[in-house]
Amino acid sequence: MKKRKFGLAMSFVLAAGTILGACGTSDDKDNASDGKGKDDNFTVAMVTDVGGVDDKSFNQSAWEGLQAYGKENDLEKGKKGFDYLQSQSDADYATNLNNLARQDFDLIYGIGFMMKGAIEDIASQQKDSHFALVDEVVDQPNVASIMFKEQEASFLAGVAAGLATKTNKIGFIGGVESPVIERFHSGFIAGVKASNPDAEIVADYAGAFDKAELGQTIASKMYSSKVDVIFHAAGGTGNGLFKEARDLKAKDPSRELWAIGVDSDQVDEGKVGDHNIVLTSALKRVDNAVKDVATQAKDGDFPGGKEILFGLKEDGVGLAEVNEELSNKDEVVKAVDEWKEKIKSGDVEVPSSIKDAESFKAN
Repeated sequence: MKKRKFGLAMSFVLAAGTILGACGTSDDKDNASDGKGKDDNFTVAMVTDVGGVDDKSFNQSAWEGLQAYGKENDLEKGKKGFDYLQSQSDADYATNLNNLARQDFDLIYGIGFMMKGAIEDIASQQKDSHFALVDEVVDQPNVASIMFKEQEASFLAGVAAGLATKTNKIGFIGGVESPVIERFHSGFIAGVKASNPDAEIVADYAGAFDKAELGQTIASKMYSSKVDVIFHAAGGTGNGLFKEARDLKAKDPSRELWAIGVDSDQVDEGKVGDHNIVLTSALKRVDNAVKDVATQAKDGDFPGGKEILFGLKEDGVGLAEVNEELSNKDEVVKAVDEWKEKIKSGDVEVPSSIKDAESFKAN
């Protein structure tokens, strides 16, 4: 009889322990999703697209934003601070996102529209994790969608290109055909029209964001056909544009040709002896957006299920400094500033489709 009583007592103890343990696990998960626990750090991580974290463009800008967030919050790279996983192919997206969720990061970024499907799948499986997707919209309560008005930045780049060209022949190199790149392309067309309606725009798409050799081939073809200014919206593929422009400038330092960068200020890619072939860069401040959303989430205001749109007014896009070597730099800067104010005030709406760009008329 005593043995039976002892056995019943132990059963109650074990049952109580199980209930308390389950409650503790739930609290831990809640704390993790609220940014508490893990030494009270709100941890963030990102998955790159195939361009890689050092693409000198889109992914690199996002990583710089995470680093800035980490520095501001005294965090170190790693599981207790901020980190990234690099994707070698699109097959890695879901695996990398899932790995970061299992490592219990408080906020996980998918960098690039090509990650939409993977974010949708993993976010629906990992409902206690928070995600943010750049350049596409996912309608789930644990996903924030970060979008940009790329057309506004590329419009300003088009204004600069239209005034800088001497041949009246301007090029555009796109990566993968998509709504994002179409916005870049459309804004550029409209900007060129606004400053130089007589200029011709030649466009070609590489079909990839990580093929620098293909970008160089396209650039070579354009420069050899009297194009003297080329804008790229092609990620790592655009690095080939800079190489071709540098090579041509090195062969003939007196030749006037320009390349326009994208996403980040790519001026460092243009150095050729005492010259620099980068005219300017259409800035897409992925770094600012990534840091801003991480800060909102850390402060308990994660914009899950919402679309956050960054344009000129929000300092989400812009134009880098114009090259000092440009003979009419002052004219270009003045025109860019004037159009920037018109866009910010709402007097000018920059087209986001090729169809609308082709019919765009500047006021």
